[in-house]
Amino acid sequence: MMPSSSAIPFVKASACGNDFLLIDGMHAPADLAAFSRRICDRHNGVGADGVEWLFPAQDADIRARLFNADGSEAEISGNGTRCVAAYLSAEEAKEKLAIRTGAGIKTCTLTSRTGSSYEFEIAMGETQVGDEFPIKLAFREVHGVPVSMGNPHYVVFVTDFASGWQAEAAEIGRHHDFKYGINVELVAVKDKQNIEARFFERGVGETQSSGTGSCASAVASIEAKKAESPVRVHTPGGVQIVRWEGEVFLRGPAQLICRGEFFV
Repeated sequence: MMPSSSAIPFVKASACGNDFLLIDGMHAPADLAAFSRRICDRHNGVGADGVEWLFPAQDADIRARLFNADGSEAEISGNGTRCVAAYLSAEEAKEKLAIRTGAGIKTCTLTSRTGSSYEFEIAMGETQVGDEFPIKLAFREVHGVPVSMGNPHYVVFVTDFASGWQAEAAEIGRHHDFKYGINVELVAVKDKQNIEARFFERGVGETQSSGTGSCASAVASIEAKKAESPVRVHTPGGVQIVRWEGEVFLRGPAQLICRGEFFV
């Protein structure tokens, strides 16, 4: 067995298939970006959509810095924040947690727990919804709604999810109109209370779910009068519920999967 000085402990968690590694900041290497890329690799690492690096905070229970699988740092992940809340709840038996993210402090309230599976509602704060605008792609023009959830989103309404939608979403995500890249959501509205969404996230690619993406999808649908709060957001990884009442509230599951050591 390798000595502890050559290994970094981690906990793996998943929220609707959006998976994260939770690592105490005391183990942070000098190059967080490079290490995050390495440990998130699904063939030569542990495998995850991102790493939530956890540090002490004076004004919250903990501070979380999110690094995507490609090593880029993001402001926030709703699903990642819920995974952090599940970890803290397991460690400290708390039912209400304040987590400082790059998009401010988010309060997570435990609504249920069964074993290592948790459900939280997160107060995601206020949102900004812009006017729909078009962007020109290689083969066609698409229209989308810009939404800020503390991180940037571009929501495109569709009737169905065409084969190869990922390539077009990737093209949108790196379009020159978005200087720092953008998270892309394709949304098919089923009825006033249910929408279906697909996600192509900045720094990650296609994900099974997205917390902030689900919020952006719901808010854009409500703003366009296509849906009404609360909205159930159906994704390949599961269902999340979004309420928009002045601020946005996100409710969904988080599961602690395993803990281990990554050899360095």
